[in-house]
Amino acid sequence: MAEAAQGRVQAAVESAVQELERERIRGLQGTMFRCSARCCEDSTASMQQVQRCIERCHAPLAQAQAIVTAELENFQDRLSRCTLHCNDKAKDALDAGTAEMKVRGQLDACLAACGDDHLRLVPAMAKKMKDSLGALQQ
Repeated sequence: MAEAAQGRVQAAVESAVQELERERIRGLQGTMFRCSARCCEDSTASMQQVQRCIERCHAPLAQAQAIVTAELENFQDRLSRCTLHCNDKAKDALDAGTAEMKVRGQLDACLAACGDDHLRLVPAMAKKMKDSLGALQQ
């Protein structure tokens, strides 16, 4: 049961990231490459000027990648804390003498609940990332 919840969360996050990549990141990548090409076409610029120009072109994409990475890390941290909480509860139950099979069932149910709770957070996380990336493009 917990594996199924984990799979659903992973699929939802992957789907959200793929949609974000199609809707926002690809446009930023195209803009970055076109901008970088224009930098290289300036025959009067020095090598350092061209390099700075290219770095400026890359900045919005780097910001976008940082936004996505930070949100995904935050989401993963929250999910990990929930999982650790379940493991702590299971250890406490075993230490208190609860039967191992019962503890396994409780742990599985707790982990499944973590997955389900975090699955509900994916749309809000995706919206936050889309909004943040939309602000970069303006």
